[in-house]
Amino acid sequence: MSGTLLWLPGWSMTPAVFSRLQERLPLYRHLPVDLSDAQTPYELLRRAEAAAKESGGPLLIGGWSLGALLALRLAAQGLADGLILFAATACFVRSKHEQALGQPDSIVRQMIRALDYDAYAVETAFRKQLLTDAERRAGVEKRLAPAGSWTLPALHAGLELLRSEDLRQMLPDIQCPVLLFHGLADRICPFGGVSELAARLPYACLYAIPECGHAPFLDREEEIAKEVRRWLHAQQSDSASI
Repeated sequence: MSGTLLWLPGWSMTPAVFSRLQERLPLYRHLPVDLSDAQTPYELLRRAEAAAKESGGPLLIGGWSLGALLALRLAAQGLADGLILFAATACFVRSKHEQALGQPDSIVRQMIRALDYDAYAVETAFRKQLLTDAERRAGVEKRLAPAGSWTLPALHAGLELLRSEDLRQMLPDIQCPVLLFHGLADRICPFGGVSELAARLPYACLYAIPECGHAPFLDREEEIAKEVRRWLHAQQSDSASI
């Protein structure tokens, strides 16, 4: 089994965060997408779409958080043969009565305003929310891209996209298989959001990870790769589409 695996990172992160996982999936050609200097939300979407269209052959898309949102949009456009998503949601910003599914718009707007005063502080505060205390004690934080890896316009663009994107109505159009990895202790994208996503996708498999925060693949690459291979084998048995 072979093909291309396109990688879309989360907000303020670089594709290098996936490197250890890529090493454990050697049968694929890995194509990272750098979003760090995008100028607008549209450019984020355009870059992801261009990479998918140019990849050629069977295409899997791996996406984390913001990258998962981009991956879902690409799949809705018929540009993916399968998705491997981490800490995913179809709609990040939620109303007051849906706080178990996402984040309030006020939080994101506050981050956007604060970026112009001290982007480093905003990114640092965000990173503190990514991991559980146990993950932080284990040194997982060292695997993240340092604050400052994205330009200020790109940081703004990513948050604006998270504010505006709502793909819930498009989910029935995603006809490819989707493998979802999500931490039960995720404070950025609550587990309720991915449960909603899995229920609305036609062909989804949800892999929940206890005592895990917003970066379910970090320091769990062997476990994740094993589950990805198992899932791919199951898809191959059902269909030759991947």
